[in-house]
Amino acid sequence: MPGARSRTADILGDSPDGALRRSLTLRDLIVYGLLFIAPMAPVGIYGALDARSHGVVPLVYVVATVAMSFTAFSYARMIHTVPQAGSVYAYARAGLGSGAGFVAGWMMMLDYLLIPAVAYLFSGIAMAQLVPEVDQWIWTALAVVVTTALNLSGVRRAAVVGFLVLAMEILVLLVFVAAALVVLVQDGPARGWLSPVTGDRAFSLTALLSAVSVAVLSFLGFDAIANFAEEARAGKGDRGTPVARALVWCLLVTGVLFIVQTYLAALLSQDSSQRLADDPASQGAAFYTATKAAVGGWLETTVAVSKAIGAAFAALAGQAAAARLLYAMARDRRLPRVLAEVGNRTGVPGRALLLSAVLTLCAAVWAARAADGLDRLVSVVDIGALFGFGMLHLSVMGYYGLGRREGRRPAGRAAAPGGSSPGSPAPEGGAPGGAAGRAHLLWNWVVPLVGLGIIVAVVVTANREAHWVGLVWLALALLALVVLRRRDRREAAADRDATAD
Repeated sequence: MPGARSRTADILGDSPDGALRRSLTLRDLIVYGLLFIAPMAPVGIYGALDARSHGVVPLVYVVATVAMSFTAFSYARMIHTVPQAGSVYAYARAGLGSGAGFVAGWMMMLDYLLIPAVAYLFSGIAMAQLVPEVDQWIWTALAVVVTTALNLSGVRRAAVVGFLVLAMEILVLLVFVAAALVVLVQDGPARGWLSPVTGDRAFSLTALLSAVSVAVLSFLGFDAIANFAEEARAGKGDRGTPVARALVWCLLVTGVLFIVQTYLAALLSQDSSQRLADDPASQGAAFYTATKAAVGGWLETTVAVSKAIGAAFAALAGQAAAARLLYAMARDRRLPRVLAEVGNRTGVPGRALLLSAVLTLCAAVWAARAADGLDRLVSVVDIGALFGFGMLHLSVMGYYGLGRREGRRPAGRAAAPGGSSPGSPAPEGGAPGGAAGRAHLLWNWVVPLVGLGIIVAVVVTANREAHWVGLVWLALALLALVVLRRRDRREAAADRDATAD
């Protein structure tokens, strides 16, 4: 078929002329990941988690970090095998087939377009509180314009500026930690020292797990690093390693940061978890309220400014990831080919970036102007990512567990922990036996199945509106897939007729 890439080329990650430039270091990749997640992501949902978990928010994040490690492991496996832009889209193509890959990419588009929209809106809200004379939708639109221009200027420049913004966020977090420790040493905690682990009321495993299902959403975005696989500097035979390392580092670093800041916030909070549960309206500002009461208004303002700037640059990283997904799907002729064009000077997919920016701008500005825009946007933002995570785990089982492969062994495949290589072909008659068989079962089935189970549990707890949005978006994906397959069959038939003539 004209313009179509072979399956072997898809898996190996061979790059056509005009491909993305390999200019990102390991530090740059970690910066993009931390920017998208945001080091102080729990600030906005601390109160809700405190009320839901009976006051054990740090423990919630310990469990959430462990839960997300299963997804991180699956990402690391597939990144080594498919070091391509497109993330789950590329992995599902390799592990489940081209149709599943298209559906996975389509669903992830919802994530990569809506999460930046929420981040831009948070930035606009924070700036409107600091400068109320300007409407929040104007601040929101301005944030989109500034970060889009920076993304269009080149991935290296955006990474450098992102590093400076991330350093500012980390500095503010350190100031919070230092100020909190001073207050705790001088005045003691408002709650018991162990209450963030044992709870300030009766401990409940059900309440803990319920809060974990919300807390895992704080980690959404760490997977965006996978979209930069074709721009990471690495040896020819080891192209996925820097991305895999960066992804794992982002999960571990943010997990530690989330646990530390929520532990200190719990000790400073003068409102009990029961009080927050009885007054849902106070949950959103619970972190700021605790900070202001214990330390002072200056720290509350400092954190607010940091969140305003940090949210905009979290959206920058998300917008860049969305553009790489659109670029990868367009390169494989699953979206209009024009989106696969890369600028000669900047080395970025400019048209894909602009489309991502326009769609995100529309969603963010609409939400900023609507009375319930924020609530409605936040309620559906996670469904695309969760679907994509589920497809990721299925891809690991399909590619490694079922041995789905055609042609030669993919370059850059890493052996599983323990020295075994679960990706190697199974002997005739089934999976390997002995120690290799146990490793095959663990890494290729048990780990991704546990990860899939966690994702399914989180999806079930999502609200009904998110379910409906996900179903509608999935229906559109299936409809688009039918159209694409009919086009492919027509082109294949035309090729056969031309060959016969």
